[in-house]
Amino acid sequence: MSAAKRVPPFESWPAKPSAEAREAAMRPQPLAEAARVPALRLAPFLLPSQPRRFARVPTHAVGVHPEHREYPRATLNLPLRLRATGGVPEESPITLVTRDISSTGVYFLCPRQLVAGASIELEIVLVSKPLGLGNVVVASMAHVRRAETAAVPGWYGIAAAFDDVQFDRDDHIPSRFLKP
Repeated sequence: MSAAKRVPPFESWPAKPSAEAREAAMRPQPLAEAARVPALRLAPFLLPSQPRRFARVPTHAVGVHPEHREYPRATLNLPLRLRATGGVPEESPITLVTRDISSTGVYFLCPRQLVAGASIELEIVLVSKPLGLGNVVVASMAHVRRAETAAVPGWYGIAAAFDDVQFDRDDHIPSRFLKP
């Protein structure tokens, strides 16, 4: 906002304002012309210079890492169960949470250090319905690409790439949708 009349420095104020000055101050002043608002700039959704983005996922709710990956990752906190490491099943599967996920891999925090190249078996719950009916779970064999220390002492950040992905549903699928 800009003012049409600026306040003079304090030293130049008259000791007593004149009658004309008082009357001028009491009269309504004309409003300055409204500032012009620039028009919206339209840009194409994807340009060759921009990284690939999710086109149909509400990224305001999911978020996308500002990295230039071949397959962008979505920032999702999904339940993840570590079922086996190095081909040895866990006594009790460890339940963890994903930090981000893509179609080719996942990043999560783990209380145990895993070596790069180790084979792991994961279960990731994509959709969770009440009463356990209608859950969609990704069952995957993966291998550890990177293991790094996390900010929390005793925890490690694990980046894993999917080798084999299978989707499991725990609800009843009508027979008309099953292949004969």
